[in-house]
Amino acid sequence: MELIELRELQPEPRPGRGRLERANALRISPARRHGSGARPEPRPAAAQGTGHRFEPRRRGLHTWCDLCGDFVWGGGRKSLQCRHCSFTCHYRCRALVRLDCSGPPGTGDEDDGSEQELEKDTNVDEPSSWETAELDPAQVEQRIKEYNSQINSNLFMSLNKDGSYTGFIKVQLKLARPVSVPAAKRGPGGRPGQRTAGVKRRTSFYLPRGTVKHLHVLSHTRASEVISALLRKFTVVDDPRKFALFERSEKDEQVYLRKLADEEQPLRLRLLAGPSEKALSFVLKENESGEVNWDAFSLPELHNFLRILQREEDEQLRRVRHRYARCRRELQAALAAHTPG
Repeated sequence: MELIELRELQPEPRPGRGRLERANALRISPARRHGSGARPEPRPAAAQGTGHRFEPRRRGLHTWCDLCGDFVWGGGRKSLQCRHCSFTCHYRCRALVRLDCSGPPGTGDEDDGSEQELEKDTNVDEPSSWETAELDPAQVEQRIKEYNSQINSNLFMSLNKDGSYTGFIKVQLKLARPVSVPAAKRGPGGRPGQRTAGVKRRTSFYLPRGTVKHLHVLSHTRASEVISALLRKFTVVDDPRKFALFERSEKDEQVYLRKLADEEQPLRLRLLAGPSEKALSFVLKENESGEVNWDAFSLPELHNFLRILQREEDEQLRRVRHRYARCRRELQAALAAHTPG
């Protein structure tokens, strides 16, 4: 079973501290979810959340509701999104939001505003030429030696006997929308698993924008596995498809972002780019492209989506027929009341 290690970002290494940092790394199996572990304590709230300014969501059509976690369709049942904090939910979930708005982007974060001005989403699916380069075993070994000679910490890459290699990647969690964790096992009434108005009991909070994690991964670890491991670290129950892993690079005083495909291998990109954070770094953000990879859904989910589409189509047809039938009756009544000549 493949293992992925996550650890808290440590301060700049000091003499004699490198071994201690590696010893404190947390090993997490992608196939298991840890019920314990560090996670921000959410603020309990019984009243409706304040400060939100909800508007019909304009960016993209499909996403996941930040309250109930269910998939949101972009057809007849469009979602709402807070203008300030980007909290996104169904129309039906609006009245159940208990989390207060975190405020407009950049509030309390002076650096964030300046970077937003420089940041540019290249929206390019194809990797660049250096990212598609193929390396033979000798070249891989040479690249690893060059990489290790350039870093100032103990986060080395190691070549395995089978030709694969292991190393560390750093991921910045730059999430605008809240994440959800399991609520207390017992609800206010004392019944385990209690549901409120048909909505799963979840607790939401805003993850600090400066959160950074180091992951110890294999060369064949995929971007989708990195996302799942990060969510398990925080016991986040949101659908992993709500998020995307981006590569970030700086060039000519401009910040470029590219969304990684699920099958791309971050450690391989790290090796090809070298240790420079300006040349390449990784950022976890919301998957707000509006594009949906339908192949990632299971057959029962796809069948359910088809039923939803059919129901929305039937409802739209019923409304159109009702409207035209009313217009027909009004026209016929006007004709009957009209006296010829």
